[in-house]
Amino acid sequence: MVIWSDTAKQDLKQIYNYIARDSKFYALKVVEEIVEGSEKLGLFPKMGRIVPETDTQNIRELIIYSYRLIYKVSADMVEILTIVHVKRDFL
Repeated sequence: MVIWSDTAKQDLKQIYNYIARDSKFYALKVVEEIVEGSEKLGLFPKMGRIVPETDTQNIRELIIYSYRLIYKVSADMVEILTIVHVKRDFL
C-alpha cells in the first residue's frame, strides 16, 4: 500500500502550480509521472535508491524529471514523505 503524507500532497500541488504558470500541459504531465512512479512503489518498494543525506535503508527516493520523490518503506506500506527539486537538499 502506498500512502501520501500531507506534506507530499502539498508539494505535488505546488509543483503543478509552478509549472502551470508556463504550461498546464507540462504541469499535468509531470504530476502524472510522479503519481505513476509512486504507484509502482506498491509492488517494488525498494526500487529507489537510498537517500544519500540519511544513509538509512528505509528512506529512499525516485528521481522523476527534476524532482526527488522521497519515501519511507515499512513492512506493510510505503509512505511518500515529500517531493523536492533535485537542486534542493532534503534535510
